[in-house]
Amino acid sequence: MTDETKKSVLYGYFRSSATWRVRLALAYKKVDYDYRPINLLKQEQRSEEFEKVNPSKKIPAYILPDGKVLTQSMAIVDYLEDTYPDKNPLLPKDPYERALVREVVNEIACDIHPIQNPGLMAEIFPDNVEKRNEWAHTHIARGLKALESKLAASGKDPKEAQYCVGNSVTMADLVLVPQYYNGRRFSVDMSEYPIIDSIFKHLMTLPEFKATAPENQPDAPQ
Repeated sequence: MTDETKKSVLYGYFRSSATWRVRLALAYKKVDYDYRPINLLKQEQRSEEFEKVNPSKKIPAYILPDGKVLTQSMAIVDYLEDTYPDKNPLLPKDPYERALVREVVNEIACDIHPIQNPGLMAEIFPDNVEKRNEWAHTHIARGLKALESKLAASGKDPKEAQYCVGNSVTMADLVLVPQYYNGRRFSVDMSEYPIIDSIFKHLMTLPEFKATAPENQPDAPQ
């Protein structure tokens, strides 16, 4: 089998926000791939087998047809955008709007998501699930409040907003929707962020977002 006929491989977990970002990018770039689930609850990411794929023992990991490995969700998304720039572009052409997309991406991927990562919370509160949930709720709510303000400042309408930046799906939307799910998971009142809520509700009408949602993945509990 040649590299041209091999599929890429995505290692991930149905409920992983970072994996969902990559699933969305693959869907928009129309890339066919094989999926290999890694059950985080069973600590499969810590296995010797997976450590050979990603020494960081984290998901997602993306294996190219030629065997090269990429990790970190946004590095993978950037790779897909660079490799398939004409298939549903996920970055605007305007430099300022491109910067706005990356601002939203970093706001979530660097500032909000890492603080509520289950692994981090388990280390901070090893024997107290209630404290973990309180921690996640507090920090997600704080981060989303700031993001809501920035989206409002950019002119987004709380009742009609459909995308984070511009008038089409961008990387920012690929990151926003999984974080919205996390907010609901930790009982954050998402109605307090009407712009984010409006964007989420629109995006979840799109086939790519529906198909890649956690509940529709092969490793999701039935």
